[in-house]
Amino acid sequence: MKKKYQNIFFIFGFIVLLIMVTQLNFQQVWSGLRHAGYWFIAVLALWLVLYFINTSSWYLIIKSQEAKPEHKRVSFGWLYKITISGFALNYATPGGLMGGVPYRIMSLVPKIGTERASSSVILFSMTHVFCHFLFWFLSIFLFIFTQKVTILMAILLTVIGAFCLLGIWFFLSGYRKGLANRVMNFIKHLPLIKKWAQKFVENHKEQLDTIDQQIAALHAQNPKTFFSAVLLELSSRITSALEVFFILLVIMPDVSFLQCVMIMAFTSLFANLLFFIPLQLGGREGGFLMATAGLGISASAGIFVALLVRMRELVWTSIGLLLIKLDNTKSKDS
Repeated sequence: MKKKYQNIFFIFGFIVLLIMVTQLNFQQVWSGLRHAGYWFIAVLALWLVLYFINTSSWYLIIKSQEAKPEHKRVSFGWLYKITISGFALNYATPGGLMGGVPYRIMSLVPKIGTERASSSVILFSMTHVFCHFLFWFLSIFLFIFTQKVTILMAILLTVIGAFCLLGIWFFLSGYRKGLANRVMNFIKHLPLIKKWAQKFVENHKEQLDTIDQQIAALHAQNPKTFFSAVLLELSSRITSALEVFFILLVIMPDVSFLQCVMIMAFTSLFANLLFFIPLQLGGREGGFLMATAGLGISASAGIFVALLVRMRELVWTSIGLLLIKLDNTKSKDS
């Protein structure tokens, strides 16, 4: 990637990060960190594992695609770094994937070409979001089998279930037929950018068709890789509940891991519904409060979890942005 674009990604993410930091109550943060102690270190370390799982899924997708002689080898270590930076930009930008997706594609293009880079990133993003829907849907049954379901909760779970099934259908359809053309055809109807989108589709029709063919090929020709990537991403969603488990152990030694899975599922659902907010500010906190209240856990516990999760996000966002800058410095030196 050109140094100019690396600087743009870094500066934009850094500015948003500074804005988010100024919104913190530092006294409350320090009190929470002191109370959590070494469990907060465990939370930070957990995300080394989660990012490793995410990178493994993306690496499988890239390796499954046909490489041309001019393509360079993509090392797992380098991809791990790009994964962390990509998620940092996801956190820092409105619309979530709007920051991480372009960064990942632009980083990969010099190594494996535009079409393969675009299709692998789109596939990885599709799989990441697809597994969110799977995770939310499976958590509905976990709630039904472990909690008392009122009439109001039954209605809410039905609505959530219908929403998840719609999302699962949409992505399965995208895996079979490709998604690049469908997304661009949708963008062509958006008021502010429809002229640009129409010209882009006309000029890149062949490339978009190739990208869609590569997307469909993973599902049709490489089912083993497809299911492996899905299982890796789904395991990442489930493992991420350890974050809530570690934090709640500080104040609730009797908390169960299954409770934490449900808290993570319904919190991430609520937060992703507010995807347009940078760092999901307020959305994630509100999600934790509603999820914990729904499981009979005190509001103070929900606030404590939300605070430490927010701190973890800020730490890893800072690390991801720093990796962009270090990569930029390395490019200059070389």
